[in-house]
Order: sequence, then structure tokens, then C-alpha cells
Amino acid sequence: MEKVKVFVTGGTGFIGMHLIKQLLDEGFEVHAIYRSESKIAGMKHNGVTWFKGDILDLDVLKTAMQGCLQVYHVAAYASAWEEKPGDFKKYNVQGTINIIETAREAKVEKIVVTSTAGVFGPSIVKFIDEQSISPLPHFTGYELSKAESENLIAQYVQKGMNIVIVNPTRVFGPGLLSESNSVTILIKKYINGKWHFVPGNGKSIGNYAYVEDVAKGHILAMKNGKAGQKYILGGENLSYNDIFQQLDALTGKRFAKFSIPLWLMLFVAHFLLLLNRLIKLKPAFTPAHVRKFNYNWELSVDKAVSQLGYQVTPFSQALKKTVEYLSKTK
Repeated sequence: MEKVKVFVTGGTGFIGMHLIKQLLDEGFEVHAIYRSESKIAGMKHNGVTWFKGDILDLDVLKTAMQGCLQVYHVAAYASAWEEKPGDFKKYNVQGTINIIETAREAKVEKIVVTSTAGVFGPSIVKFIDEQSISPLPHFTGYELSKAESENLIAQYVQKGMNIVIVNPTRVFGPGLLSESNSVTILIKKYINGKWHFVPGNGKSIGNYAYVEDVAKGHILAMKNGKAGQKYILGGENLSYNDIFQQLDALTGKRFAKFSIPLWLMLFVAHFLLLLNRLIKLKPAFTPAHVRKFNYNWELSVDKAVSQLGYQVTPFSQALKKTVEYLSKTK
């Protein structure tokens, strides 16, 4: 039997790498795009055909998507800082339009688009679910561009296209230590004794999703997701204090930790913006990111569990696997 061909964007990224591996394990043939040879070093597996280009290159998209019945659009401009004004919109909005329009021409049967749980806003009153509407303006340009992208997707669904949206939370786990895997970078620094700071009082709650669960959630969304629906792909709701306590218990280490007042973090964030203007130094975080620590981000994955068959790896197990992976890497 001929293998089903699927097209993946963002295949060299943190989530995308895991997604491609799971697709290959399930017997799919994968077409994917890349921007540089170094990005696919060690990823030239049997079953993957790589095409050089990005989501703004329509010719490459048409060639790479030829013969594919399914599309996973994982790629995004997810930087904490928009280096060139308009990049969020160019990649996250126009890039998504390019994927959908190309898929329509190629007669693709179904598309799964990766968004972010950040579009739902903080959990001021209750847990966030897929029906939540952000009670506050979006904090970052990334969240704003993803919300705009979701609105456009809804218009395409109304025209009859089969598109499903998945909204991952704070993803962590073994794999590429990139900006989109910042939680794992924090874990690595802490267990190596190089991180001693806790944002605010450490009680700010977020939702933490194991990367292998999220990759599997994409495939489940392709199999079971309904057109126009959104599915939060998350894990457990935990505070920073909870995470550090579990790390201490798991590793047997206990490093000194210092609470950093949010007003001080905000001052540093503004100083980093000033440095960017003066010497073009990319800021590690912005005032918008600091303001998010004033709120809890507690989410429910009930819809994904009940409708997709999504499963959550307990945080303690996911953390153990992550620490074991980090102990084997430099």
C-alpha cells in the first residue's frame, strides 16, 4: 500500500522535529521545508523529502505540497522580539494564508494549524478553555498575530475548507534548545546551578505541556479534529515554585533562589529595549512578557482529551525524562 504523503512546515523546530518522528513511526511519508543545511543536519531520515525555502516562497510551497493529502502548519515567527517591524504579521498571518491557499490549489484534504494558547488570555476568573475570550488586550505581537491568523482561518472554514487549530501551552521536553523551548532551557540552567531567579513571588501559574504529547496531539487533531474547532494541547497547571520544588526533589540539589520583584524585572526589560535601540542587542524579554507574570494562565485540556483522545504525561514523569535527556547533552 502506498504511504500517505503529508506536508509539514516548521519541521526543523522544537515541536516539528517530534511531529515528523511520530509521523514516520506511524507510516506516513513526509514532505518538509528548511531554510539552511545546518537545520536538517541529522534529520535526513528515510521517509522525509526536504525542500529548501520558507512559508513566504509560494513556488517552493507548491512543489513541496504536490501529492500531499494532509498539511501540518507548525512554522511561526515566535521570537520574544520583533527584530523587523511587520515580521509577526508577515510570517504568522501572510505565511498562514500562503499555506492555506497553496493547500486549496493542491486539493489537500485537511490542515492542522499550530497557534498558541496565549490567544485566550490569562485566567482571571476561571480556567481557560477553547471558548474563552481574552479579557485583556493581547500582551505580545506574537499573540496578536496568531489571533489574527485564527480569525482568517475561520473565514476559510466558512468557505468549506477543513482546517483545525491546535493551541499548545508552555511546551518543554527533550529536543532543540531554542527560543520556543525556553522552559527546558530554564530547567537546564537551574540543574547546572546557573539560574537562581524566581519571577515575582513564584506563585504565577502556567500550564506546562510535554512536547511528545503536543506532537501526538497534532496527529490526533488531524485524525479526529473537526473543521473550525480549536483544541488546547497542554499539561498540568503549576507555579514556578512548584516546578523548582519538583526539580529539587528529582535531582537532590537545592540551589539558592531569589525572588525578583516584577517592578525590577519591568525596569530591566525597558533597559534592554534601550540597549536594543543603542547597540541593536536583542532583548531576552520585553515589558510585555514581564506583565504576563501579573496573571495566572491556568488552562483546561478537557476538550482535547474527550474529542481527540489526547493524553497528558504527568509533569513529574515528563520532568524526569527531560532532566535525563539534559544530563546526556552538553
